[in-house]
Amino acid sequence: MSIWKQPVTIGQEWPIPANSLGSHLGLKVTEIGVDYLRGTMPVDHRTVQPFGRLHGGASCVLAEELGSIAAFLCIPPGTGAPVGLDINANHIRPPTSGIVIGTARPLHIGRSTQVWEIRIVDEQDRLVCISRLTVSVIAVDKAKPVS
Repeated sequence: MSIWKQPVTIGQEWPIPANSLGSHLGLKVTEIGVDYLRGTMPVDHRTVQPFGRLHGGASCVLAEELGSIAAFLCIPPGTGAPVGLDINANHIRPPTSGIVIGTARPLHIGRSTQVWEIRIVDEQDRLVCISRLTVSVIAVDKAKPVS
């Protein structure tokens, strides 16, 4: 049974808004499953640190983007919006090229808070980063998108 409250089609991609950090870094949401959301990010000049390895901050951006989109999809339409409260990340293996793949799965989906685990792997399915994101669900009248 699907966890999503927003209208989605299982297997579909999800657009990353233009002129956002995720868009600038080349993030893509590639798949929505019944209880997970998956996306990719390139390991290139936009996402590496000076020594050519994936920047830990870029991994956090991928984790927060996937977790936040997943959190949004779990909120009934018109009732609230997710905002980040806390993110932590353990960086295990720093790739130097290719793409990384993140998969967000819920640990807790409540009315006022949600907790998501985001597992980021390289193209050989080796663990790159494990992250946990906690979001607060705020009232819709407080959630005004940037125009």
